[in-house]
Amino acid sequence: MKSELENKKCVPCELGTNPLNHSDIMVFSDILSDGWEVINDVKIEKKFKFKDFKEALEFTNKVGALAEEEGHHPDIQLSWGKVVISLTTHKIHGLSENDFIMAVKIDKL
Repeated sequence: MKSELENKKCVPCELGTNPLNHSDIMVFSDILSDGWEVINDVKIEKKFKFKDFKEALEFTNKVGALAEEEGHHPDIQLSWGKVVISLTTHKIHGLSENDFIMAVKIDKL
């Protein structure tokens, strides 16, 4: 299933689309790499550590380029040696398959 997500492209959600339910979120979260945390069934988040600010910034720029490619944009916190990525689908106020697609692709960076 992980490789299926790697090969998918994010598709814009339409207004009125329901966010994933708890059971579906648990299925998707089981295929994510270690470090991703489900928060209140509304977002997923992971902290990435780096040796310095420059490496953290380079990673942030790669995530930004991926987000533009996919048309699905995470919230990113950048600080010295650390990047925190939060994914949610704002349009539906919860998690969608797109969030998990992005998480898998971010881990590949």
